[in-house]
Amino acid sequence: MKHIYGKLLVALLLLVSLAGCKDKKEATTTSEVTVAEGMRKEPYAQEEFLLGTYTRIRVYDEGKKEALQPAFDRIKELGDKITINQSGSEIDAINASAGKEPVKVSKDIYALLKKAYDYSEESDGGFNMVIGAITQLWRIGFDDARKPDQSEIDEALKHIDYHHVIFNDQEQTVYLEDPQMILDLGAIAKGYIADEAAAVLQEHGVTSAIVDLGGNIYVVGQSWRGEPWNVGIQDPNNARGSVLGAIKEEDKTVVTSGIYERYLEVDGKTYHHIFDSKTGYPYDNDIASATIITDKSIDGDGLTTVIFDKGVKAGLEYIEKETPKGTDAIFVTKEDKVYVTDDIKDTFKLDENSGYEMGDRSQLK
Repeated sequence: MKHIYGKLLVALLLLVSLAGCKDKKEATTTSEVTVAEGMRKEPYAQEEFLLGTYTRIRVYDEGKKEALQPAFDRIKELGDKITINQSGSEIDAINASAGKEPVKVSKDIYALLKKAYDYSEESDGGFNMVIGAITQLWRIGFDDARKPDQSEIDEALKHIDYHHVIFNDQEQTVYLEDPQMILDLGAIAKGYIADEAAAVLQEHGVTSAIVDLGGNIYVVGQSWRGEPWNVGIQDPNNARGSVLGAIKEEDKTVVTSGIYERYLEVDGKTYHHIFDSKTGYPYDNDIASATIITDKSIDGDGLTTVIFDKGVKAGLEYIEKETPKGTDAIFVTKEDKVYVTDDIKDTFKLDENSGYEMGDRSQLK
C-alpha cells in the first residue's frame, strides 16, 4: 500500500461568503447575485484523487481555465517525490539509505526537509520529522493498524532523534545517521504542496481561487463576490463537511488537525494518529482539534502539530507570542469548548446551533 502521509488533515467546508456584498462600481449583478468584475460565479474546476485524498482546485477568474492543469501537474510532481513506497520517491530513497550513505535530492525536497528540521528544532521535537519509527509501528489509518507491545515502542523511541538527520548544503544531500530512522513528513508535506499549487495559479494570473488538498485549504485573493471568503471550521464530532463556525479570510490558508478521522480501538480504548515523541503514544490531552490560520500552508501544517503538543493554553500563547502577526489558532476541546487567539475573537463566528460554546481562557490551566 502506498503511503504519503502519517497525518490526515481534516476536511474543511469552504462556504461562499454569507454576508451581503457591498455595491461596487466594477461589479455586475446577475439574478440578484453580485459578481465582481472579471469573476465568474461558477468556477473552472478540476478534481483528482492525489496524495491519498480528493484534490480540488476552483478558479473564479474569467478566462483562466488553463491555469488548472499546470497546478495539478505541480501537485503530481511533488507527490511523486514525497510518496513513500513509490518508485522514484526521494523520501523513500533517503529512508532506504539510512545508516549507509547520503542521498542527493532535488531543490524542492531539500527545501522541504530543511523546513521540517527547523520546525523539529523550534518545537523541541513537538513536531518531529523522523517520527516514522513510531507511526510505522502503529500504522493507524491502515488495514494492519495495531497497538504495539511496550517493548516495541521503547525500541522505536531510540530512533526518532531528528538531530541525526545530516544536511550538506553544498552537495544538497540528506543523510540519516541511524539505520532504523524513518522520515515521515505527514505533518508538513501537504502544506508545502498546497503552497506550490497556489503559486502556480498566481503565476498564471489567477486572483481568485480555492486550493483544497483534502483539508489543507488555501484561499487565493477574494471571492467571486469581491469580498473575503467565508471559511467553515470542521466540527470534530460530526461528519466531514459539518461546521461549527466560520471566519472570513483572503490570501490565507486554514489547516485543521483532529483526533477523530483516523483512529484505532483496542480493548475499549481509542488511539488517534497524532503521536507524542516523548511517549510513543498518541497525545493524551483535552484537544479534539486544532486549526491554524496563516499565510503559508506549510506553516499551518507544522504549527497544528506544535500546538497539539503544547495543549490549549500554551498553544494559544505560543501562536500569539512566537509567530508572525496574522497567524491565529482555533482549538476545540473534548468538552465542546472553543478557544481562539485574541486577534480573531471578534471575527470568528460560532454557529449558535453547533452545540459548542466559547471557552473562558482565564479558566485554562
